[in-house]
Amino acid sequence: MPRFDVLTLFDAYFAPLRSHGIGRRAFDSGALQLHCWSPRDHADDAHRSVDDRPYGGGPGMVMLAAPLERALAAAQADRRRAGLADAPVVLFSPAGRALRQADVERWAASSGAVLVCGRYEGVDQRFIDRHVDEECSVGDYVLSGGEIAALTLLDAVARLLPGVLGSEQSAQQDSFSDGLLDCPHYTRPPLDAHGDAVPAVLLGGDHARIARWRRDRMLQLTLRRRPELIAAARAAGRLSRRDEAALAADGEIPYT
Repeated sequence: MPRFDVLTLFDAYFAPLRSHGIGRRAFDSGALQLHCWSPRDHADDAHRSVDDRPYGGGPGMVMLAAPLERALAAAQADRRRAGLADAPVVLFSPAGRALRQADVERWAASSGAVLVCGRYEGVDQRFIDRHVDEECSVGDYVLSGGEIAALTLLDAVARLLPGVLGSEQSAQQDSFSDGLLDCPHYTRPPLDAHGDAVPAVLLGGDHARIARWRRDRMLQLTLRRRPELIAAARAAGRLSRRDEAALAADGEIPYT
C-alpha cells in the first residue's frame, strides 16, 4: 500500500482525486494513501513567506529552501510514526527525466514517495542538491506548478493497485504496459448509423484470433505513431516472427 506525501502550496488540487473515479476507489479501499504538507505552514516569518527574488536578477521568484526542508522533515517524521521508512524525494521539473509506464509500475509496487511540487521560477538549487532523489517531467512543456504533474503520477499509480480497477486485465492491456500502444476498441452497435462496421474478427468469438488481431493492430499503430517503441521492443527481443510479419504488412491481415 503506497503512501505519497506531497509538498504543495495548493492542496486543493488533490481534492478531486480523492473524490472521483478511480482515485476515489483507491483511497476509499485503502489501496493508496495521500498526505499534503504546505511549506507555508513551515515558514519562519510573519508573512509566511515561501519565495524570494533570484540572485543574479531576472523575472519571477524562487521557492525558499528552508520552508521546503521543514515540510519535508515533517512528512518524513510522520511516515516514521506510521512505521514506514523515509521515502525517496521526487521533484517535478521540466529538467527531469520523462515519466514512463515502467516508472509508474515501480512506484505502484513501492511504499511511496515524497512528491515536491515546485512553483514560480523553480526551487532553490540547494534544496534539490541536498534532498531530491529524482527529478521527473511529464512532457516537454512548462506547467504553472508541479501539482498537475503529481496528479498525473498518482492517477497512473492508482489504476495499477490491486482491486482498484474492475478487472486487472484493464491495466495489463493499457498502452505502454508491454511497450506498445493499445489497439482500437469497439462497442455496440456492430454497424452504426454512418455505415461503419466493427471488424468481423471481433464478432466471431474466436479468442485466439481476436488476441492476434489486437496484437497486430497494436504493432501497426505503434509503428506509425511511435516507431522508437518498436525499435526498443525489437532490441529487447520482444517481437516474434509473427509480430515482424504484421509490421511488414502494415495493413489488414486476413483473420478468417
